[in-house]
Amino acid sequence: MIDWLQFALAWSLLKFLGALPLPVAQMVASRVAAMIAPLQPRLTRTALFNLRLAFPDWTEKHRRATVRKMVKHLGWMAAEFAHIPHLTRQTIERLVVMDGFENYAAAESKGKGVVFFTGHTGAWEIMPIAFSLLHHPIYFLARRIANSRVDRLIESYRCATGNRPIDKNQSARIVFRALRGGASVGFLADHNTMPEEAVFVPFFGIQAATTTGAARLALRTGAAVLPSYMYWDERLRKHRLRFEPAVPLARTGDEQADIRENTARFTYALEQFVRAHPEQWLWMHKRWKNRPPGEAPLYP
Repeated sequence: MIDWLQFALAWSLLKFLGALPLPVAQMVASRVAAMIAPLQPRLTRTALFNLRLAFPDWTEKHRRATVRKMVKHLGWMAAEFAHIPHLTRQTIERLVVMDGFENYAAAESKGKGVVFFTGHTGAWEIMPIAFSLLHHPIYFLARRIANSRVDRLIESYRCATGNRPIDKNQSARIVFRALRGGASVGFLADHNTMPEEAVFVPFFGIQAATTTGAARLALRTGAAVLPSYMYWDERLRKHRLRFEPAVPLARTGDEQADIRENTARFTYALEQFVRAHPEQWLWMHKRWKNRPPGEAPLYP
């Protein structure tokens, strides 16, 4: 019964927002998100705590304003996600502009595959949709939603333009095959990771348990790793789908050292984006939850 209720709520919300004109849906969704946020004080506390770690010189007023802007962007993304069935190349060009595509084209031309190294930044759910409509479909890694009905619903939207999901828990062989065939794979790599699957590298000057997946893939396949983001450009009044140049890989012959060094390089690139657009990153996640051996927990 709970699964059915969750599915009914998700389906109704998507259909309701999708039936509204996009600007109206964005306004409605952002206001609903703003009303829901105070009902989730634990998430707000985590966001503010993270901002204190990352920006210790900021005032508390500045941090709270950043959280409010983050919530607004989450509402906007929900509205845009609901509109995926209506998106075409013509309509996406009114919403998104690509920036740095020459960096992607240079990486793709090598024929060894491309890893989009990104995080929960800006409109991360819309990023692969926009790319598939403006260029071609990609693979993306995703963790299954526990409610199978909701999972199938969300996946139907994510795959509506030809993109293909890869289950994070069963990904290695499929990703290797895709990259060796010259495909592009989206890789969200900004969440806290279990220590046995991670290396600790600096993120805002604090050691963070970070997935090694992108580094391992790049070292073993020769795929290019491009820091890639889709974020709202207030001046342009559009999302920018930005591709940075491929990150040079360290190859010393010491695999573990190279994995750590390359993971640090990728994470540094992500940090630079978050510093430039802090209101467009998901601060509600306990990014620094797992600590190096012997180090005390950071979160209360």
